[in-house]
Amino acid sequence: MGDLFGFFGDEKVEKDEKVEAVDDKKLLLRQEELDISKNRAETGEVILSKEIVEEQKEIDVPVMHEEVVIERKAIGHEMSDSPIGDAEESIHIPVSAETVEVGKHTVITGEVSAHKREVTGTQHIEETLKREEASMNTSGDPTIANDDGISPIE
Repeated sequence: MGDLFGFFGDEKVEKDEKVEAVDDKKLLLRQEELDISKNRAETGEVILSKEIVEEQKEIDVPVMHEEVVIERKAIGHEMSDSPIGDAEESIHIPVSAETVEVGKHTVITGEVSAHKREVTGTQHIEETLKREEASMNTSGDPTIANDDGISPIE
């Protein structure tokens, strides 16, 4: 297995020695790890709606109309064969003019659409984690060996 975290030296147990376990004791090493979970939270909403906006529009529309022009001219007292009578004599002249009629109609001028999309990014997390490491202090000159071939803790 080799050197575990650099804690063990190269000292090995010789095969001729008899190793007896007097009191087996264990030291469990622990460390913290991150548990990361994500939760979806509503951050707001978008409401699309329409509103009516009124504006005054002024347009000059060219229109045509007819005018009757009456001209009078003097005639130099010529003789007439027609007597002045009781019968009415008249001329009918039709006169026309263009009028403007205003109507309205609705047209589609554009479209607004909305949709959602998911955008993936990263969020930087910094957290301090703890772990336990084995250490050993000795006094005197004890012989330290290990049954699993891993060098003992220095």
